Amino acid sequence: MILRKFALVISVFFISLLSVNSSFAEVSRKQYRLLILDSQKGYPYDEVRAALLSSLKGYGYEEGKNLHATLLVAGNDAQVGEKILSDELMKHPYDAVFVGGTVATIAAKNVLLGNAAYPVIFASPTDPVGIGVIKDFKSPPFSNFTGVCYPVPPKARFKFIRRLLPKAKTFGLIYADMPQSHSYNQWLTELIANNAEFSDIKIIFRSVPLITGEDGDKKMAEVAIPLIKELDGKVDAFIKPNDQMGTRKQFAEVVYRVASKPLIGITKDDVMGHWGSTAVIYPSHSSIGEQAASMVKAVFEGKSVASITPEWPKKYGFAIDLPKAHQYKIDVP
Repeated sequence: MILRKFALVISVFFISLLSVNSSFAEVSRKQYRLLILDSQKGYPYDEVRAALLSSLKGYGYEEGKNLHATLLVAGNDAQVGEKILSDELMKHPYDAVFVGGTVATIAAKNVLLGNAAYPVIFASPTDPVGIGVIKDFKSPPFSNFTGVCYPVPPKARFKFIRRLLPKAKTFGLIYADMPQSHSYNQWLTELIANNAEFSDIKIIFRSVPLITGEDGDKKMAEVAIPLIKELDGKVDAFIKPNDQMGTRKQFAEVVYRVASKPLIGITKDDVMGHWGSTAVIYPSHSSIGEQAASMVKAVFEGKSVASITPEWPKKYGFAIDLPKAHQYKIDVP
């Protein structure tokens, strides 16, 4: 009797094992095509994309074997992105489209929104709700777009800033004139207006024109220099914008060189890469890529975008440059 039960357990185990192996064989036999459009080269897109592809490999979708991933870059220009998508999708069929950043997401919206033949997974746009590709982060997608947004929620960011700089009341925020900047600045304004905890805070906003192209970040940072000098005597600290200029190093370098006040960054390398920020609370780029990969996997497995709820990044971190904190006489809690 015991032997029969043992034999039954072994049989069930092998049936389960065969089922798993069969599933992997199914994945291996089919060739999956993934079109990747990033807003521009470099940080943070490379990190997000690397985590995406690494996670897909862990799921059994490996480049060079059963996954063909085509990487294209929009050069931080939505119109260029639109043409790239239109041209590429005319050449080849794809099982899914992955877009990295706000510009790429806008380009995909203008070309693909409502086209059920192309499921679109976005990663790290600042405000996909404001762009108009999702309703919110609670409801099922209304169209063929879902994904993971970029920012740390403003309330969490200001809780961090308040702990680090409890006496700071006035902040300078210089931003690039682009959609995600306006959305994020509106979130900050609403936070201050509606939350008693932050009602004593004042943010002085200044803008620079959006400059596209691979050297656009450097040019925008240079244009910001007179604004940095103007605000330096009026603010207790500067806040990096949650936009294209904010996610790159040139602006942080310029603020550190020109201003006498600390800068609160928005990406990990603002501190860990010694870009010039004194402190940062940041979203995990690896987490964004991993979360997006699970959504791509679901699409590859035949699930509809309507069943995949959009998400905020699930993991955050913070970093403080202690020598700079000492330089600005900040007592780190």
